[in-house]
Amino acid sequence: MIDINHYTFRVTWSSKDNEYIGLCAEFPSVSWLSSTPEKAMNGIRKTINCMVEDMFTNKENIPTPLSERHYSGEFRVRIPPQRHRSLVIEAQEQGVSLNRLASAKLAIA
Repeated sequence: MIDINHYTFRVTWSSKDNEYIGLCAEFPSVSWLSSTPEKAMNGIRKTINCMVEDMFTNKENIPTPLSERHYSGEFRVRIPPQRHRSLVIEAQEQGVSLNRLASAKLAIA
């Protein structure tokens, strides 16, 4: 069974609901609203725990925690040809590869 402590939980303020909202990245359609951050975190953790137990009992696929997934360090991004060209020119002018330029731009985003 999956240890829910390995899941990615966070709490943020919801101005729409005027409450704190507990979230779990591995279960994006699930949330828990509460008046305090602590209660929001406890609520989402209990909800996810119940869901995982139920999924395990019913032999359903349980999401692998993000912390336990393998990441290659590569991903593909499609951009307009003109933007591609301008980035290649910028990389050339800086004397770096397009990959290094893109990585640097992502690091400051």
